[in-house]
Amino acid sequence: MSGARLFLAWGAGYGLFAVAFGAFGAHALRDRLAPDLLAAYRTGVEYQFYHALALLAVGVLGIVRPMPAVSAAGWCFAAGILLFSGSLYVLALTGVRGVGLVTPFGGILFLAGWAALLWGVIKS
Repeated sequence: MSGARLFLAWGAGYGLFAVAFGAFGAHALRDRLAPDLLAAYRTGVEYQFYHALALLAVGVLGIVRPMPAVSAAGWCFAAGILLFSGSLYVLALTGVRGVGLVTPFGGILFLAGWAALLWGVIKS
């Protein structure tokens, strides 16, 4: 599978799971989590969804006009979702605050992804 199609598949998969995780949070976790943990969970879902859409855009752009910077953006978005949203899900579901130390690394990857995408578009 080419890089662009891989990003499309990841974007679709992350989008699918964002909807599922969002529904799970809204229905199964609403009355079970403390408000701060539920807010963390929702933030994870929200950022997962934004970056799933970004991965779809990267995939389409990679098909239309492949560029190394755009590919780098896709890798950053994919890893950022795992670290940022994943750590927030673990924090919310377990209450283990230490896992929150991973969250900023996911945020840095999101920023790097957007910067790489901007660079790729400007250079094209």
